[in-house]
Amino acid sequence: MQSPEPFDLILFGATGDLAMRKLLPALYRRHRAGQLPDDGRIIATARSELDRDTFIARVDAAFQERLDAEERDVDTWQGFLERLQFVSVDAAEPRGFDHLGTMLHDRDDRTRVFYLAVAPMHFVGICEHLQNEGLVTDRSRVVLEKPLGHDLASAQAISERIGAIFAEDAIYRIDHYLGKETVQNLIALRFGNMLFEPLWRRDWVRDVQISVTEQVGVGGRAGFYDRTGALRDMVQNHLLQLLCIIAMEPPTNIGADAVRDEKLKVLRALTRLEGQHALRNTVRGQYRAGAIAGQPVNGYLDEEDVPDDSRTETFVAIRAELANWRWAGVPFYLRTGKRLQERAAEIVVNFRDVPHSIFDVAYGAGQPNRLVIKLQPDEGVRLHMMAKSPGDRMQLRPVSLNLDFAEAFQQRQADAYERLLMDVLRGRLTLFMRRDELYAAWDWVEPILDAWNEAGDAPKPYTAGTWGPAASSALLGREDASWYEES
Repeated sequence: MQSPEPFDLILFGATGDLAMRKLLPALYRRHRAGQLPDDGRIIATARSELDRDTFIARVDAAFQERLDAEERDVDTWQGFLERLQFVSVDAAEPRGFDHLGTMLHDRDDRTRVFYLAVAPMHFVGICEHLQNEGLVTDRSRVVLEKPLGHDLASAQAISERIGAIFAEDAIYRIDHYLGKETVQNLIALRFGNMLFEPLWRRDWVRDVQISVTEQVGVGGRAGFYDRTGALRDMVQNHLLQLLCIIAMEPPTNIGADAVRDEKLKVLRALTRLEGQHALRNTVRGQYRAGAIAGQPVNGYLDEEDVPDDSRTETFVAIRAELANWRWAGVPFYLRTGKRLQERAAEIVVNFRDVPHSIFDVAYGAGQPNRLVIKLQPDEGVRLHMMAKSPGDRMQLRPVSLNLDFAEAFQQRQADAYERLLMDVLRGRLTLFMRRDELYAAWDWVEPILDAWNEAGDAPKPYTAGTWGPAASSALLGREDASWYEES
């Protein structure tokens, strides 16, 4: 694959968890794969008063934990370190931006990427300081991590101020779920094959389930998380983006605007959940003390930096519908939460049952077909169907056709951040959210937040290590459905 053009990638928040755990390892792996041009620099910035050698030592220590030994051959590692520079910059004030300007002097002809791996409260300030120092060129791009705002008004305020500095096609709103190999394969599955397209509609699909479940708690993010909650942290971005890809119409091509135009139509087709309608079709929960993998864990209210009376939700389940011809009447169930029984991210398409079974119940009850797209921890696609069990009787049993990506494609698969960083460097916007998508997502989520606030109810408690509140199962049980859980 062709390498991007020479670049300067300026990484704000370079000493933070995201940079050390995901971004720098992703850049190293692309360097090791030979996908970065020789004239490609990574300029790390942080508020800390460090020199370059101290920063390099931190990177080296972090990589010892996160890279396999075979990934760190001496020559490749040293070559990557030569790309790294460091400058102390305070995101909250002008300090250090002049030094950054000195490092970028006479390099206006390079692609210039500003990656803001910092708290969203600093996005606008950083961009304005960059503009004031004359560092935003015609070849500049800015990458914004979530969350983009706390509600629709704040999202609009951030976008308008950043949009006054960077053109829309230079703003990359990143959602790492869209960089996962399985999500890419979902696009290929839908639009590169004819097999499922005739079935991909209300006539044949009973329901769709999108789940992103975690075993971890809030950890060191309690201060941020308690102001955010699961609906803002996961549903407004990750889950709605997955819903868009599973439900959108075929785009005219794979170009950025063609794909994002179709995703926007899905967001605008979502039936609004307001007032009592929102309360009936959503479940919010909060974990209590329990056990994960046999180890006792605290409840949310016992976590450090969480107020004793917090009503922040750590679990959300939603029944959503799309008001369009393809999907009208089909429930889309969304679920996400912390301290649940398993770590998983998957999309489940449950097809309708056969209209009339010709098989006697004594020979095995039939089960509806089901397509399971697994995003983590193991990426793959599985189609569940009925087949005859060997023997002289017509005995039916469920079997599955399994596409395991690790088995089917023997080479190492790039992780989500590797793919998305390369897309930024190459100027590809397809997998990044456009401004109108962001607004449409907040416009749908905000009435749910309002309904919860007006009702004033506390989140339903659930024991850590379970699948969440019982009301989550009851939400599906109203329509004789249940959450898919792999046995």
